[in-house]
Amino acid sequence: MANLVLNLKKEYFNAIRDGSKQHEYRLTTPYWTSRIEGKEYDLLVIRLGYPRAGDSERELCFPYCGYEVQQIVHPHFGDKPVDVYAIRICR
Repeated sequence: MANLVLNLKKEYFNAIRDGSKQHEYRLTTPYWTSRIEGKEYDLLVIRLGYPRAGDSERELCFPYCGYEVQQIVHPHFGDKPVDVYAIRICR
């Protein structure tokens, strides 16, 4: 099977690494729908930016535990509620 790879900014990468962030959010756009819905993955790979191959300090791997659709308000997405895929971070 495949891995779901998500590239993040430092703030969100560090929050996942330290355990304070339990979900990673992606808007329910056609692009993310095609990558998430109906797909099965082995691993969720979280990367800090776009690291060089083999840079294990900038990569976190977790078992893929699925997602749920949520409606949230988050500064990254603006000041209005939006539907997102809340991808679970399983430890």
